[in-house]
Amino acid sequence: MADRNATIYVIDDDESIRDSLGSLLRSVGFHVEVFASTESFLNFPRQDVSSCLVLDVRLPGASGMEFQDHLKKAGIEIPIIFITAHGDIPMTSRAIKAGAVEFLTKPFQKNDLLEAIRQGLERDRRRRAEQAEFLVLRGRFEKLTQREREVMALIVQGLLNKQAASELGLSEVTVKIHRANAMRKMQADSLADLVRMTERLKPPPRR
Repeated sequence: MADRNATIYVIDDDESIRDSLGSLLRSVGFHVEVFASTESFLNFPRQDVSSCLVLDVRLPGASGMEFQDHLKKAGIEIPIIFITAHGDIPMTSRAIKAGAVEFLTKPFQKNDLLEAIRQGLERDRRRRAEQAEFLVLRGRFEKLTQREREVMALIVQGLLNKQAASELGLSEVTVKIHRANAMRKMQADSLADLVRMTERLKPPPRR
């Protein structure tokens, strides 16, 4: 069953293709928005929900491949499924290397498109979950004092309290206090938990 909270965007300058794709995707339960140009897509007020983009390669003005580059530079992260009647191996390779979910040649099978959309939405859900987790952890990290951050950085590298104390010119008791405060503010149940949080504090990779 389709995710009714997700939105599938379709950009194709061929009205018959837009109509057929829109009808197909709505028939299986998707919320769909169709566009004749990339400009109209950019001007559309998109909702903050899981989504993916079904994008024709050949469009008036900038091509679908160029639009993929534009979205990446603009920081608009949305999984893309390319469709085309004129694909070739170099074009497919370039699109996939740039992050496209799939590259489908018209006429394609309905199930191939639906499977690509499923993969695209799952990728977008993972990205959104990673970003949400990053923001939560970042909020906790911002509550740490500078000294607590310094102690945490050394502890997660594997230094013992007395080693961290020597590194920072503090007493071991003081390091233990800062360590305990950092654990509490980060809501870490163990050192291993704190190490995992530190790794997750790195911004999620762009896809």
